[in-house]
Amino acid sequence: QVQLVESGGGLVQPGGSLRLSCAASGNIFSIYVTAWYRRAPGKQRELVAEITRGGVTTYADSVKGRFTISRDNAINTVYLQMNSLIPEDTAVYYCTVPLSPGVAYWGRGTQVTVSS
Repeated sequence: QVQLVESGGGLVQPGGSLRLSCAASGNIFSIYVTAWYRRAPGKQRELVAEITRGGVTTYADSVKGRFTISRDNAINTVYLQMNSLIPEDTAVYYCTVPLSPGVAYWGRGTQVTVSS
């Protein structure tokens, strides 16, 4: 069983930046796709960004050009660099590793609040 632990969330003003981290208890990120999702109050969970084991990245249209997903296999950590934050980015952000259809590891999430 692999544990995923997110960190780095917090309160930031519009236009600010945060870097989220997702640490895994095992060497999993180099084997599977890793993704960041978010859930805003009253909204459905949405995919924010993902990175394949080969390093190919994809992003939701709403964050393209502002967010960057990256990975450090040596320390089993995936990052989400978030720049030019807007209030609509306020959500709980989750790290996930899908293993097969319907089966995935999930972290507990980290709260990001963008407000002046």
